[in-house]
Amino acid sequence: MIALLLYRTVTDHLLPRVLPWATALATRMLARSLNMPEPLVHSTGDYVVAQVAAFEHGLGRSLCPFRLARLLRAWWRGGN
Repeated sequence: MIALLLYRTVTDHLLPRVLPWATALATRMLARSLNMPEPLVHSTGDYVVAQVAAFEHGLGRSLCPFRLARLLRAWWRGGN
C-alpha cells in the first residue's frame, strides 16, 4: 500500500515538475558538449527522427528480420 501511494505521488506530483526541467538540462548539456546552440540541437533532433522514421517505413521494412527469415526459408525449401 505504501509503495502504491509513493508511486502515485511521484507520477502525479513530482514527474510533471521534474521532466521539463530534466529535458531542458539534458538539451543544454548536449548543446554545450557539441558546441552548438540549443535551437540547432532541437532542429537536428527533429531531422534525425524524421530520417529514422523514413528509413523504417521504406528500406527498413524490406530488411525486417522476420521477413528475411521467411524469404530464406522459402528459398531453401524451393532449392531442395
